Amino acid sequence: MGNVIIIAILAVIVIFAIRGTIKHSKGEGGCCGGGGTAIAEHKELDGNVVKQKMIQIEGMHCENCKNSIERSINKIEGAAADVNLKKKQCIVSMDREISDEELRIAVERLDFKVLEIKEL
Repeated sequence: MGNVIIIAILAVIVIFAIRGTIKHSKGEGGCCGGGGTAIAEHKELDGNVVKQKMIQIEGMHCENCKNSIERSINKIEGAAADVNLKKKQCIVSMDREISDEELRIAVERLDFKVLEIKEL
């Protein structure tokens, strides 16, 4: 009887773990410190867009990851970020010249990895 109870408890734990893994892989889980409820504010640039860059990012899993990257890049004067979680990339619109290194630092200080930055 004791073995049956232990097996039942383990089965329930495994089921919840699998459900969490599936949600996490779809980007719906609450990883990285939150469930994605805090939405990054959309930033409007003061001037005209003079340049756009695409940043390919590794390590994003959920809406919270997306929002934290958008907030970090939006803190840069003259930059507005739009992250696509499924494509694992961020489009940065700029109204002034911003170095690749400044964008890389804004992303990597959050423990994500920048794979590529290219001008569009």
